[in-house]
Amino acid sequence: GPSCVLGIDLGTTSVKAALVAGTERGLALAQSCSRETQAHSDSLEAGPQGMEQDVQKILRALNECLAALPQQQLQRVTHIGISGQMHGVVFWKSDQGCKWSESGTGPAFEPDKVSHLVTWQDGRCSPTFLSSLPLPQSHVSLATGFGCATVYWYLKNSPDFLKAYDAAGTIQDYVVAMLCDLKKPLMSVQNAASWGYFNCRNKSWNTDILKKSGFPVHLLPEVGDPGSIAGSTTCAWHGIPKGAKVGIALGDFQCSVYSCLTERTDAVLNVSTSAQLTISMPPGFQPPEAPDPSSAVTYFPYFNGDYLAVAASLNGGNVLATFVGMVAQWAQELGLQVQESAIYPRIIQAALAQKHSKLSVHPTIFGERHLPEQLASVSSIGASELSLGHVTRALCRGIVENLCSMLPVQHLQEMGVSRILGSGSALARNEVLREEVERIFPFPVVYGKDVDAAVGAAMVM
Repeated sequence: GPSCVLGIDLGTTSVKAALVAGTERGLALAQSCSRETQAHSDSLEAGPQGMEQDVQKILRALNECLAALPQQQLQRVTHIGISGQMHGVVFWKSDQGCKWSESGTGPAFEPDKVSHLVTWQDGRCSPTFLSSLPLPQSHVSLATGFGCATVYWYLKNSPDFLKAYDAAGTIQDYVVAMLCDLKKPLMSVQNAASWGYFNCRNKSWNTDILKKSGFPVHLLPEVGDPGSIAGSTTCAWHGIPKGAKVGIALGDFQCSVYSCLTERTDAVLNVSTSAQLTISMPPGFQPPEAPDPSSAVTYFPYFNGDYLAVAASLNGGNVLATFVGMVAQWAQELGLQVQESAIYPRIIQAALAQKHSKLSVHPTIFGERHLPEQLASVSSIGASELSLGHVTRALCRGIVENLCSMLPVQHLQEMGVSRILGSGSALARNEVLREEVERIFPFPVVYGKDVDAAVGAAMVM
């Protein structure tokens, strides 16, 4: 049969795998699978501000995903592309990072001497702490949840923690390192930029600045271009043959965009756990040497030296998840047991019945990187608009309006945008969000699937 490419996306709430096969008309999605990780874990050191995930649970979800894909097609996999959540950091011992064992579908690995993943949502680095750090030589403003900022936090608050490890990377870098048995992790420019203290112009870490402040630079991965090969699988993996080529790990956002962006006149709106609105910059564009900390737009390295202008909001599907959690908790306090999974379809149905709501929700419960202190608010509350449908409708509208305020319609029009491509799991599953996107943006909207990042990671290969 035809050879296949496996795309994997290690997301904030779920792991997705997609098998892409070549056809006469180009690449086509042959099979896909998704598993929730339920990997959230309390942070002992950082307390309530910390946001960590159990790597064991992420890998379990990945192994379940691969075991669910057809063996015949996995045996035809020649290349593996892996994307995942950016900014976060996981630490491991390079010669003891995982243990291989036989599973029902062939050899698989699980984490061994590996820390928790400190995710992009982590809030342990306060604005005061960040302002005490040396100024990076980078076009990206440093924020809490960025890998290098987290390392500085450990250096100051728990230096012994770092002594147990000699390698670090994003969760996707870790998986690539284990598959290829890399002695030193390899990271793409996309993930390196997301850590802070990385200069995209000369593709290098700010080693001099970091060394002067005692930063453990030996933990920094080597950096390569997105789209390049990191190595080959050192043994069979869930039936995938030994020697399959593995790409350098990529940013999940860039892969979501790659799976659907074909024209420079397209803007991509991605809503999964967080939310982004992006346009591609003209070829040859270089970001300014220093960032504007008050700007809501950041420039993300893309592929082939190109950049994306991105309004990257910390508030997306996670806001809806928090709202659903609140409804479930209220029900529990009233002596009723309602599963969160049963609440989602009901609030969406209720909101579909309420086409209009004067209620105004500013949904930034997680702050924004350019306005970390700004929290959420609700205004224009009238007695007739307190139903679940009204509130859900206003909340969905607020999520889209917040993104639109970061990268306004007028700016999109000036950049020649003629169409919006919608991607991400929250958008795929929520019709109310889609209605609000179409109401707020004066462009035609086309939607993708909720495995976009996994498909994009496969297409890059």
